[in-house]
Amino acid sequence: MPNRLAERIAALDWSSLEHTLDERGYAQTPILLDEDQCEELIGTYEEEERFRSTIDMARYRFGSGEYKYYQAPLQDLLQQLREGLYPGLAGTANRWLARLGHEPVYPASLPEFLGRCHAQGQSRSTPLILKYGAGGYNCLHQDLYGDVFFPFQAVFALNRHGTDYTGGEFLLVEQRPRAQSRGHAITLAQGAALLFPTNHRPVAGSRGYYKTTLRHGVSTVASGTRFSLGIIFHDAK
Repeated sequence: MPNRLAERIAALDWSSLEHTLDERGYAQTPILLDEDQCEELIGTYEEEERFRSTIDMARYRFGSGEYKYYQAPLQDLLQQLREGLYPGLAGTANRWLARLGHEPVYPASLPEFLGRCHAQGQSRSTPLILKYGAGGYNCLHQDLYGDVFFPFQAVFALNRHGTDYTGGEFLLVEQRPRAQSRGHAITLAQGAALLFPTNHRPVAGSRGYYKTTLRHGVSTVASGTRFSLGIIFHDAK
């Protein structure tokens, strides 16, 4: 059978995605996961052997909901997403470094980058699935997990906004130096991804580029159950 996911990833218009990342700080992909693949991932939620850790958000005051980190080795769908999206984002990551006056540091392939994580004691897998019921939410945060981190991550909608759940918009807040923060509330089609910065991004100013800091979260789910998939490219301590 043809590898539909690999074909969709290969067909991504990275020139357009890079332009949108530069202009907005985030970009939405077309649908990469079909309905069956989304259902397959949702179905893993009850298969405890697939996960290395389960986090109750309320216990740590992260919000209200639950998420689970997949255990390595990752299943094929997750591995394809992680390895397929990384190279295009690495090019943008290095270009953003150059805008801030730094040398490029991100290698072209995910295995080489993960080797750097592991050399620093970061060897725990980080792709995760998140579940929110009515009243669930996620406080604004960053997913860094150690000294080595990749400056982009992706989140996929696994079910349908407005049908399977209401509310629960993805939140992205940008803190600008000496100015008030700017927020975005974003909804995704089932199977589509949002690409966004893990920590900060360069923004053009009157004297060149400066850094803004970004945090992300999820607004309160009004009804139903919301599932999403997080693809983080660095491993954790």
